[in-house]
Amino acid sequence: MSLRGQGVTDTEVLAAIERVPRERFVPAAFIDQAYEDQPLPIGHAQTISQPRVVALMTQALELGDRHRVLEIGTGSGYQAAVLSKLVRRVYTIERVRPLYVEAVQRFAELGLHNITTRFGDGTKGWPEQAPFDRILVTAAADGSEPPAPLLAQLAVGGVLLIPLGGRDAQRVERFRRTETGVVREGLWPVRFVPLMTDTTGDPDEPVGV
Repeated sequence: MSLRGQGVTDTEVLAAIERVPRERFVPAAFIDQAYEDQPLPIGHAQTISQPRVVALMTQALELGDRHRVLEIGTGSGYQAAVLSKLVRRVYTIERVRPLYVEAVQRFAELGLHNITTRFGDGTKGWPEQAPFDRILVTAAADGSEPPAPLLAQLAVGGVLLIPLGGRDAQRVERFRRTETGVVREGLWPVRFVPLMTDTTGDPDEPVGV
């Protein structure tokens, strides 16, 4: 699989992708497909995004090594693992308890100590740790606007990246917070699972690994 010919030009992002063992983040039944450029099911009606989408989303965040990043939708943990190779700290929230528990275990096994996890409703963000330099949402919010708490937790100069729209028409949108407001930019069409606001089980305290 070559990402360089698919619009991924950031060499640091490419290096981060190469350093994360994607096979550790997919179910055993799909390990032989781990490096194919396609989304794969991870259970609970969720998926791990295809490598090209992960790389493009990561590149579009315009990351720096001192950034604090909030990710909404941990899933298997693959995107957070890639981010952890590029920034100072990743805060990631997952609403499905089994996925949350599995991701925490993977981060510990891989020694990804700059990732802090939380089980809960990601649309509320993580106000105790705000503001964030970057916010990445890995599920599609229905409608044309991101959840208001997420925009409110974005630092001046920060970037929020989120897929918006229904199942049949989604688009990645990039929001930049300036001193005077928020600038919006449409990027490319995608197809993500829907962003949900409830949780499966009772929320836990944040866990660092």
